[in-house]
Amino acid sequence: MGTLTLKASEALAKDVGRGVVRLDPRDIALLGVQVGDIVELLGKRPTVGRVMPAYAEERGKAIILMDGILRENARTGLGEGVQVKPASPSAANTVVLAPFASSGPSPQRPDGRHIGRALEGVAVTPGDKVRATFLGGRYEEFLVAEADPPGAVVIGPLTAFKVKAEGAPRRERTGVTYEDVGGLRKEVQRIREMIELPLRYPELFERLGIDPPKGVLLHGPPGCGKTLIARAVANETFAHFAHISGPEIMGKFYGESEGRLRQVFQEARAHAPSILFVDEIDAIAPKREEMRGDQQVERRVVAQLLALMDGLESRGQVVVIGATNVPDTLDPALRRPGRFDREIVIGVPDRKGRAEVLDIHTRGMPLTADVDLGKLAEITHGFVGADLSALCREAAMVSLRQVMPQIRWEVDHIPFDLLSRLEVRMEHFLEALKEVEPSAIREVFTEVPDTRWDQVGGLADTKQTLQETIEWPLRYPHLFEQAHTAPPRGILLAGPPGTGKTLLAKAVASQSRVNFISVKGPELLSMWVGESERAIREVFKKAKQTSPCIVFLDEIDAWALPRGAGADSHVAQRVMSQLLTELDGIEELRGVLVLAATNRPELIDPALLRAGRLELKVGLPIPDASARREIFAIHTQGKPLAEDVELGELAQGSEGLVGADIEAVCRWASLLAIREFLAQHGSDPPAETTASLRLHARHFDEALRARE
Repeated sequence: MGTLTLKASEALAKDVGRGVVRLDPRDIALLGVQVGDIVELLGKRPTVGRVMPAYAEERGKAIILMDGILRENARTGLGEGVQVKPASPSAANTVVLAPFASSGPSPQRPDGRHIGRALEGVAVTPGDKVRATFLGGRYEEFLVAEADPPGAVVIGPLTAFKVKAEGAPRRERTGVTYEDVGGLRKEVQRIREMIELPLRYPELFERLGIDPPKGVLLHGPPGCGKTLIARAVANETFAHFAHISGPEIMGKFYGESEGRLRQVFQEARAHAPSILFVDEIDAIAPKREEMRGDQQVERRVVAQLLALMDGLESRGQVVVIGATNVPDTLDPALRRPGRFDREIVIGVPDRKGRAEVLDIHTRGMPLTADVDLGKLAEITHGFVGADLSALCREAAMVSLRQVMPQIRWEVDHIPFDLLSRLEVRMEHFLEALKEVEPSAIREVFTEVPDTRWDQVGGLADTKQTLQETIEWPLRYPHLFEQAHTAPPRGILLAGPPGTGKTLLAKAVASQSRVNFISVKGPELLSMWVGESERAIREVFKKAKQTSPCIVFLDEIDAWALPRGAGADSHVAQRVMSQLLTELDGIEELRGVLVLAATNRPELIDPALLRAGRLELKVGLPIPDASARREIFAIHTQGKPLAEDVELGELAQGSEGLVGADIEAVCRWASLLAIREFLAQHGSDPPAETTASLRLHARHFDEALRARE
């Protein structure tokens, strides 16, 4: 048995709160312990953890993976050395816990059995912080006040718990660790470079002869994790953390707003090194040139903030983090080096990032074996962290609703055996998906019906073309990279009315599992100058933020007219010019496919149909006999057809009809059959006679004659 000194590294999201440390198997052998044994961890304070092997990609690096709770218990930070040696803890008979005041009020604090189940197997010492995670991702943090026997103990199934009525002393740290931030590893690493290095090792910058960075601006869609990152940084750096929200600075008296801002910076300087987080900074620092004459207070606040961040007086070891979801409204003077040195975009997470976020929010959930978080990550395009948190919470609520009838409201406590039966299944997540929609495209979100490819009759070549241009880039991106090519940027569906253009768009949206934004041509046109063009810009901005995304432009001929087509079409011409630049302008369009539909392709501006824009024109012809037979089969599926109905004969007798006409024929034939049935059995037929309703060939013949 020996002692090793290893560098503390970030743990995996699923290990948070489990009291687990992960080591290289060679280091485990050098320590003389086995997987599952308890080791002592010594930073600035001793604590204990359970040994587990590191994953293959983390081996050979002389590191120890430990979560933020263990790092706080050991009083060590990421990248600092931790001594590891074997320990011999006892089995815990009794553990006394004190709830942290900072963990927030709870409607009913969990009793000892629930806490015991959440903490079973965790090794602790008096003075440690522990986290118990419950259903729905909610967690409670406690301080281990006492343990019997004294010293390091392991919580087991027979351990008795006592929760003190009074809470533990409130701590300045926020309780959020880097492991609680999912899908933003690159962004977190860049922020750590900007903030942790200057605060912990200022001599590095002195040696290089440069001033350390003093400010970071985080911007991105709402709910993507800007505030969460700031809270994690504050928790992990052990620096003083001051937080202000933009609107709370404003006061009604002359000079009050500027005085509040100065006071916040003075407090931060007095407690240096410190981090000052300004949330919703756009509320106090909008563009001065766009302010009205009655906004003198806002103008002075902006000037005060600029002077405090980089004026004649140095602000010392104070790092300012600003967060906003509308960076374009900030005053340009605030975004120069010396104030906000670096701007970091916190974007919508990709599939891997969504899987990490789902791992975090399902830590304490009793998931069944059929829950596939990877599949959920694939079908939640456009979901930001807050949306995924809401999805997990809603799935837990769906599970809870199923056991609600068994709860007796007159009792004070829910029976423990009923709680133990609570499970969250995949069907609960799929049900929750109907309630939660992606917030990044909420304004333009389209609820797409579940239309499958087999519900589109005929059009085999068209369906294959759409699958190749839309599904293949998502399923086989490595092949496109190998071929050094990109998929088509736009597709135009053209054909007579009723041939299935919109139906194909529905099938594409449903089957490709990507975000779908539907834009009806005429709704973009506005009476106000510039509003129509702004609507186009907003649509494509949302699409780029939530890529991969399909933008469907229905009835595009309403405003994509050839420019110069008449004096009354100035708005349509400006909208057309805006669309052309969005599709193929200076700024490249990545991850967005434009799907347009029209039955008048000759009216569309030729510039829209060139390569690089709507470069793929897919014609939808009037269906032939075999296609009409397929369409009849789709629209008669499930109908009570009589034996004399021959789909082939119906297809031969419907020459010139398109898909919409055939659907109408089937619908009218059904109404004729119902009319005949009621004529035979009266206006109030017995329920047992309903099964005799049949659609005969004569009904279809009459319906076909009505369409002529």
